[in-house]
Amino acid sequence: MGHGKLRKFAENETFRCLLQPDASQVLDKEPGSRELKLRDHAIKGRWGRDMFGNDHPIVLELGCGKGDYTIALALRHPEINYIGVDIKGARLWKGAKYATENALPNVAFLRTRIEFIDAFFGPGEVSQIWLTFSDPQLHGSENSRLSSPLFLERYRHFLQPGGIIHLKTDSRFLYEYTSAVCNVNGLQVLASGIDIYRLGLDQVQPILGPGPILPPGPGPSSMPCSSLKALFVGPGPEYDVQAVFEVQTFYEKMFLEMGLPITYLAFCIDHDGPYAFPGEAFDADFWLEAEGPRRSFSHQPNKK
Repeated sequence: MGHGKLRKFAENETFRCLLQPDASQVLDKEPGSRELKLRDHAIKGRWGRDMFGNDHPIVLELGCGKGDYTIALALRHPEINYIGVDIKGARLWKGAKYATENALPNVAFLRTRIEFIDAFFGPGEVSQIWLTFSDPQLHGSENSRLSSPLFLERYRHFLQPGGIIHLKTDSRFLYEYTSAVCNVNGLQVLASGIDIYRLGLDQVQPILGPGPILPPGPGPSSMPCSSLKALFVGPGPEYDVQAVFEVQTFYEKMFLEMGLPITYLAFCIDHDGPYAFPGEAFDADFWLEAEGPRRSFSHQPNKK
């Protein structure tokens, strides 16, 4: 391990805004079993009181990398608390250092695996979630995608009723997969666009009401960029339409310079009963081929 990383890890220990729990704090072994059971961390349900000292709405960014997106949102909305979550301490160092040096009272970071996320947040504690350029897991397990039914169930444990999930990605594969998950579960899709910068804010129209909104089966969606303008939804903070266009990660800026389209999907996960997997509603082979070879270059998980 390089001296640079060691220095960052040591400095991370000094940042009050960065919570770095050991796995033993959230994992227990069942008596007489080798299986591990997730248990609640002490911060669960107490972020407002213990971390921020207020009861403002909380917004998460999952897979936040260096925290640039989290910081930018927090600067736009000092009345909202933002928490960036990632497993890489060397990356979180940048965001935590900036927040500390600039005395940002509404920024925090959590170093943990996102699989453990519901050990840290209580019912209704979070109003919105951002998934920014998450690993689409093209060849991995469907359960590893952060918009899979498995993760939606975790989010449901702590997201407020009517709370919003934002998916912003350069991966058409992940966008179409998530759209299919919304369709088969009848989730309310609030915004959907396959090339948001090409069409722009002035050309969009609202989609309100439960899905499905996209045509089933393979092939490019005929649905234009939509539902971004003048949209006010959900509990807590006002829906910041401009942030979708004006707040960008490092890789997003690079993709735009290369002329690559950026997709966006916003939806609510209010749903009774278990979430269904998309199955045949999502043609993985078609969208894997459509993704093209650029994915091997463009996506490096959690690097922002």
